[in-house]
Amino acid sequence: MSVNREVKKITTNTLLKMKQVGEKISMITAYDFSFAKIFDAAGIDIILVGDSASNVMAGHETTLPITLDQMIYHASSVVRGCSRSLIIVDLPFGSYQGNSKEALNSTIRIMKETGAHAIKLEGGEEILESVKRIISAGVPVMGHLGLTPQSIYKFGTYTVRAREEEEAEKLKRDALLLQEAGCFGIVLEKIPASLAKEVSAHLSIPTIGIGAGNDCDGQVLVMHDMLGINTEFKPRFLRTYLNLHEEVTGAVQKYIEDIKSKDFPNENEQY
Repeated sequence: MSVNREVKKITTNTLLKMKQVGEKISMITAYDFSFAKIFDAAGIDIILVGDSASNVMAGHETTLPITLDQMIYHASSVVRGCSRSLIIVDLPFGSYQGNSKEALNSTIRIMKETGAHAIKLEGGEEILESVKRIISAGVPVMGHLGLTPQSIYKFGTYTVRAREEEEAEKLKRDALLLQEAGCFGIVLEKIPASLAKEVSAHLSIPTIGIGAGNDCDGQVLVMHDMLGINTEFKPRFLRTYLNLHEEVTGAVQKYIEDIKSKDFPNENEQY
């Protein structure tokens, strides 16, 4: 029997049990009340309020411009739509890299002002002090290794990370450090499937993959990509389950046509 169907509300402990029995974990991003409510009712395990809101909601080229206040706004909206899913919020760029005290203050604001259940931040050894300080305050933390979009100007590209041995070894060390620090899970983004398999096997906490193969303990996709709202982004790892761009375009065009032809509203649609 599915572990996640035995509980009324998904917790970090639920995720650990799912890994232990080999049940895959489902995760998707959301940024507003309406979609979060749909995803929660559909049975998704984790909703990530990602800093990808900077791209898909605000139209920025990178995740860097989104602010802590904006993340809190999106997260608050998502929380109000959910009753079952575990809700994780990304700490945005600039809200934790400076020092661990700033990281904790940013986290406290998110937890107090949104009602979310956990936070996620990018990096390994270099942010370990912040991770420990946040966890010591009682807040669950998810790590994020591999391609870390907040460091895009450092990498200079969105290509697959950790192909070379040196970077792969660092990623494995970082994963263990994050686990030892108390992280309840780690996102592995755009790394070789063989490396993700090795890391997942050596960790006792769940890994969530995005472009990291099928041996991670779960998978995450950005909702705008998975639902076909965003048609420009087509990486190899993306499976599109719907073409909402086409569906919505057709619906709006029909709406315009009905208004122009005076078909809408008809007698049954007025008072």
